[in-house]
Amino acid sequence: MSTSRLLAAAAIWVGGSLLGVGLFTFGYAGGWAYLGSDPATCAQCHIMEDWHESWQRGSHANVATCNDCHMPHGNIVEKYAVKGVLGFRHAYAFTTGDHPENLEISNLSRKYVEDACVYCHGDMVADVNMTRTSGDQISCIRCHADVGHL
Repeated sequence: MSTSRLLAAAAIWVGGSLLGVGLFTFGYAGGWAYLGSDPATCAQCHIMEDWHESWQRGSHANVATCNDCHMPHGNIVEKYAVKGVLGFRHAYAFTTGDHPENLEISNLSRKYVEDACVYCHGDMVADVNMTRTSGDQISCIRCHADVGHL
């Protein structure tokens, strides 16, 4: 067998093995559930159970899911791209244990949460944002950090 054929066979074997392990892991971890919008999916990781329970007791439990507040609106491609990025980050952090005990919102998530507040409550906050002389939008979650989660 020629060297190029041997290298091609090795590359196919390694690539196929990585793909197989990746698909198995995705399936075993219930990864398909993350393509939907069920908030219980977020509680699959034990560290998120308290956040899920606090959301259930919060004021938004009957009107908004995790995706409604933590994902972009209006662009499905952006939504699933962000789900992929955050899902990979979460899977890596929870698998390796490389996360703080007290979870904090990332800058990426903060941006989408702020956008979601305005998306749903834009009429209510339009006058508030107009009072800013600097042009900066006022942070909703600076004052209302406990609205989505108690």
